[in-house]
Amino acid sequence: MSGRPAPSYVVRVAEDAADREACFAVRKEVFVGEQGVPEDIEYDAYDPGAVHVLAVREDGVPLGTGRLLLGEAAVAQTGADPSVGSLGRLAVAAHARGLGVGVALVRAIEDAARARGLAAVDLHAQTHALGFYERLGYEAYGPEYLEAGIPHQAMRRSL
Repeated sequence: MSGRPAPSYVVRVAEDAADREACFAVRKEVFVGEQGVPEDIEYDAYDPGAVHVLAVREDGVPLGTGRLLLGEAAVAQTGADPSVGSLGRLAVAAHARGLGVGVALVRAIEDAARARGLAAVDLHAQTHALGFYERLGYEAYGPEYLEAGIPHQAMRRSL
């Protein structure tokens, strides 16, 4: 036991319009506001069919989000077979960083992938975050590339 208090947030699958709006608000804050990603490419045709996860503080303040693409949508992102999901749009609000929210979101997405019978999860990591994903068991593959003007690396973890 570490002696640290239990986290004062929960991570859950976004179940309704209010949850999805909270997910999109975090993405806008992080990707559009902090990283300068154009808003018109942040939200895409994959959002409606994706499984979105949301970390929310006890008082309802959204802390972070991520999404899982399945089937053809995932194949479009990963070039892999349909048994591989695509983790993406992982974002943690600046005020919530360092609380374990990112790890909790990744694990919730992996749980959602397992529940749907997927064998692995791919992602496109911003290169500055490679170490974070490596600590969670993801392995880089392929060349580095630019996505939204930001260097990225493809990664995968078998489930």
